[in-house]
Amino acid sequence: MMTADARANYVAAAPAPLGPLLEDVRAALASALPDADEIMMYGMPGFAIEGVVVAGYAAFSKQCGLYIDPAAIAAHADALKALQLKPTKTGVTFTPGRPIPAALVAELALASRRAKGL
Repeated sequence: MMTADARANYVAAAPAPLGPLLEDVRAALASALPDADEIMMYGMPGFAIEGVVVAGYAAFSKQCGLYIDPAAIAAHADALKALQLKPTKTGVTFTPGRPIPAALVAELALASRRAKGL
């Protein structure tokens, strides 16, 4: 599990414009996955259920990423395209100029959970 201090340190280490995005994504994930444990895995914060990572998020130099099951990305491809967000096989990148809406974060997290059979 991850402590609040570890999360705060991760956010504090992110480039200044990205910190609020990370907090927004974390809040949306926590709301969508209330029974999940907050974790630090592969150097990034995220949420796991029964030891299975459902969603992770990270900051880079100019953008953030949300990492979820590939089936969740595929199921929401049209919504991501409509918002002009850049999906990869397992994630979505976003920036302060093009943030990911909290409602979409929640939908992606729930889809990822379903895809993992949790």
